[in-house]
Amino acid sequence: MAGQLLRIEEVSEKTGVPVETLRWWRKRDKGEGPRSGKLGRRVVYYASDVEAWIRSSLGAEEHPDLAPAPPTQLRAI
Repeated sequence: MAGQLLRIEEVSEKTGVPVETLRWWRKRDKGEGPRSGKLGRRVVYYASDVEAWIRSSLGAEEHPDLAPAPPTQLRAI
């Protein structure tokens, strides 16, 4: 599987943004909130998109502790 999918209720719980606000942002389609899509009749979000949205909303570039850790590099022995 490409990544974990979250339902709108789970995104609301994780971000503290009310479900109705997340729905409003989807209807407005102006790039507010995390990227979402439909799977059948359900609205779903990739967990990685939600995390990226949280980091960008908090200004991860201004707070290095919020930025993802760089990948470790292996050295040849």
